[in-house]
Amino acid sequence: MAARKRASSDASTKSPAAETQQKTQTTTANSTDPPIAPSKAGQILTYSLIFFVPYFYLIFSHYKIEADLKRSILINALLSCAGFFATLTMIPVASRYVLRRNLFGYDINKKGTPQGSIKVPESLGIVIGIVFLVLAILFQYFNFTSDSNWLVEYNAALASICFMILLGFVDDVLDVPWRVKLLLPTIAALPLLMAYAGHTTIIIPKPLIPYVGLEVLDLGWIYKLYMGLLAVFCTNSINIHAGINGLEVGQTVVIASAILIHNVMQIGASTDPEYKQAHAFSIYLVQPLLATSLALLSYNWYPSSVFVGDTYTYFAGMTMAVVGILGHFSETLLIFFIPQVLNFLLSLPQLSGYIPCPRHRLPRFDPQTGLLTGTNDGTLVNLFLRQFGRMSEKSLCILLLVFQAIGCCFCFALRWFLAGWYK
Repeated sequence: MAARKRASSDASTKSPAAETQQKTQTTTANSTDPPIAPSKAGQILTYSLIFFVPYFYLIFSHYKIEADLKRSILINALLSCAGFFATLTMIPVASRYVLRRNLFGYDINKKGTPQGSIKVPESLGIVIGIVFLVLAILFQYFNFTSDSNWLVEYNAALASICFMILLGFVDDVLDVPWRVKLLLPTIAALPLLMAYAGHTTIIIPKPLIPYVGLEVLDLGWIYKLYMGLLAVFCTNSINIHAGINGLEVGQTVVIASAILIHNVMQIGASTDPEYKQAHAFSIYLVQPLLATSLALLSYNWYPSSVFVGDTYTYFAGMTMAVVGILGHFSETLLIFFIPQVLNFLLSLPQLSGYIPCPRHRLPRFDPQTGLLTGTNDGTLVNLFLRQFGRMSEKSLCILLLVFQAIGCCFCFALRWFLAGWYK
């Protein structure tokens, strides 16, 4: 999270000569800005093998998956790989452009150190969103036909994601109030809600069937309301679980990895073609999300060279909400979001106005030691610092991401334990 500094506009009337002089000074100042630090792509790719090796083993060896489905997943993976390198190339270029428009911030968690005075480009999530959309659109050529049943919902999903990217960038530029931020995902989810033609039923848990008297319950419009609320939660929960280098992108990478593993396991264990296609649909959107996010993480990892902005957090949250809805695993998705749920519950008193809420609910940074100290603000970041003591920003981010991974593993263990008994 950054304290954003923007160019102030002079409301008074200026002569053309004065305006020309001001533009010249701005151009000169921007031309002297140093380039951003190199990416940490090698380090990120090395650690990514921990996920990719077992992931592709499950697809191509462990489970008996149809050849056509394997082919589609592989083509999508190759496109995602190309998107990774395209994103790595585009981020430094986009950084220069946003710096020219004074879209930069200073890292508050490094205030009082030389790194705290460096201009960090903001809103680089717009690059990730653009690359993701290009990949998702190109993939239609290889997988969907004009009479495909999934094509309408696939394009509706892309429309919602595109809408969220636009609104997120508007938020970055205009810095809209929190109450308005709650409405933005609702607006962006409209294309998906209007085009959704799937079922609106839920399966009653087996222990509750004697009391309800039904095995399947049709919720009708209430189900679509739930879909809209899920989109609002996913986008805003990632947006408020932030504040340290790498956390926003890191949590997305962990959750996206868990979603991919879950989808492959469900495809391998099912014999229902429609059920398999629903989870394959999820894979087709999450693989590009993971690849582009890894590229962004290579610049956003501590010490961060770029800030992702609300553009990225809204985009990532909406994408995962879309795949959870259309893949029909929204319950599992919410369990993957356990740290975000806890952070939201901790934040609720301040977000509701019951307790005063500062602009930046960040820990205190000690420039002498380089350590962070937790405050009384209701965030998971501050709670971890209060419970585990002072630590560096990098160590805190790693600890939070490990907690995110533990939450995802808990979800898999819970599904295994309840299988056959709960549903």
